[in-house]
Amino acid sequence: MKKISTLLAFLLLAAFAIAQGKYTAENEGWLVDIDQAYALSQKTGKPIMANFTGSDWCGWCKRLTANVFSQPEFKKWADNNVILLELDFPRRKQIPDEIRQQNHSLQQAFQVRGYPTVWVFNLEKNKDGQYAIEALGQTGYTPTVQQFTSGVDQMLQRAAKGG
Repeated sequence: MKKISTLLAFLLLAAFAIAQGKYTAENEGWLVDIDQAYALSQKTGKPIMANFTGSDWCGWCKRLTANVFSQPEFKKWADNNVILLELDFPRRKQIPDEIRQQNHSLQQAFQVRGYPTVWVFNLEKNKDGQYAIEALGQTGYTPTVQQFTSGVDQMLQRAAKGG
C-alpha cells in the first residue's frame, strides 16, 4: 500500500487540549480527535475513515451526510468496518483551535483540495508519539449507501490482500 510518511507531532497535544463533550462532530457517532480515533483503531483493528467536510457550507457534503452517513444501513456497516473521524472546515461556526490545527495538518498530509473527501487509512505511532499514515484509499460524494460502502469495501479488500 502507498504509505504517506507524514509525521504529525503536535497532534499529541490535541488529546490533552480537547475537553470531552465540548466539541462534537456534526454527524452522530463520529469522532473529532485523531488520538481518540487512533486508540479505538488500535483496540478494534479497524481502519480510520476520515470525512473532510465543510459541514455548514458545502452542498455536496450535506448531500453525502443526508444520503449516506445519516442512514441506518451506513451506521450498521460503519460499526462493523471502520472508525469514523470527522474533519470539519466550517465557515460560520467556530471550532477549537486544537481541532482546527489538527484538521488543517491532516488536510495537508492527505493533500485534500475539495470537499467532501473521504480517506480510509491506518496509523502507526513511533516511539516519539508521531504518526505515520498508511493510506488505503479515498472517495468523495456517492449518492447511495450501497455505492459508498461497496467502494470502501473494495479499498479494504485490496489492503487486506496487500496491495
